[in-house]
Amino acid sequence: MLKMILKRLVETIPMILTISIVSFLLIRVAPGDPVRALITPESTVEDIEKIREDMGLNDSYIVQYNRWVKSVLKGDLGYSFSNHRPVADQIKERIPQTLGLMGSALLLSLILGTLIGILSAMNRNGPFDKIFTFLSYIGISIPSFWFAMILIQIFSLKLGWLPSIGMRSLGVNTTSDLIKHSIMPVLTLSISDTATISRYIRSKIISELNQDYVMTEKAQGYSKSQLFFKSILKNSLLPIITIIGMGLPSLISGAFITESIFGWPGLGQLGMNAIFKYDYSLIMATTMLSSLLLIAGNLISDILYMIVDPRISEVD
Repeated sequence: MLKMILKRLVETIPMILTISIVSFLLIRVAPGDPVRALITPESTVEDIEKIREDMGLNDSYIVQYNRWVKSVLKGDLGYSFSNHRPVADQIKERIPQTLGLMGSALLLSLILGTLIGILSAMNRNGPFDKIFTFLSYIGISIPSFWFAMILIQIFSLKLGWLPSIGMRSLGVNTTSDLIKHSIMPVLTLSISDTATISRYIRSKIISELNQDYVMTEKAQGYSKSQLFFKSILKNSLLPIITIIGMGLPSLISGAFITESIFGWPGLGQLGMNAIFKYDYSLIMATTMLSSLLLIAGNLISDILYMIVDPRISEVD
């Protein structure tokens, strides 16, 4: 297992390098100019050129990229063009909120998806199965931003049950208030993964029920609960781990959209604001951090896969 982990870590180096180069170039060639956020109507051409020179934007892309890499390797993510604060400090302030939102959404998806998948499989072709099969198709196909708008319209504007923006109410610092603010963002972020997990679990359990070992264990006198929890459910865990790894890109990208819609003060909102303000340093920091989270998540997924099925590490 250790050999495989080291191999995966080595493989991430060219991946991270490629992501950084592509992201850096895309940001630089995209329409817009960060200097515009720093000038006033009274600024002369000389003033604008001086600002551009001070920001290092007159250098070639190669020089700018090398300067950025050297700074990052020293632990310096630079300063924001828009608010002149250290990028690292802003990342530290926002990352707990994003990880909390993503973790809550993932946990909810695992619990609900697994329960729905089990109940659907055990009541195959019954009313419960048909209802949740239909709902799962909707959950997989529905755009997250549209679902977020529907939730806001119903639970915030019409019923007034839940707050529509922010992480906490002004002047309120209670757990119940935090939960109220997080309900709609977590639901929005988890709906697709919940539907996907439930479909995979249902399919896997139904497939396992038709395996020869099930008939053998039945003949040996295993009860239905023993058969289900000791064999069928255990063999159905692998798809969950696979889905978690596959769902991480959508979870991370979905966090950006969800945080922007609900005003959740996380990395997603920080990154979106940076894009609108052409804040190169913040854009690169949030992009690379999101990529690192994705790579780390896939590595954890591989490790969990090997723990559940040690044969995978032997093949690798």
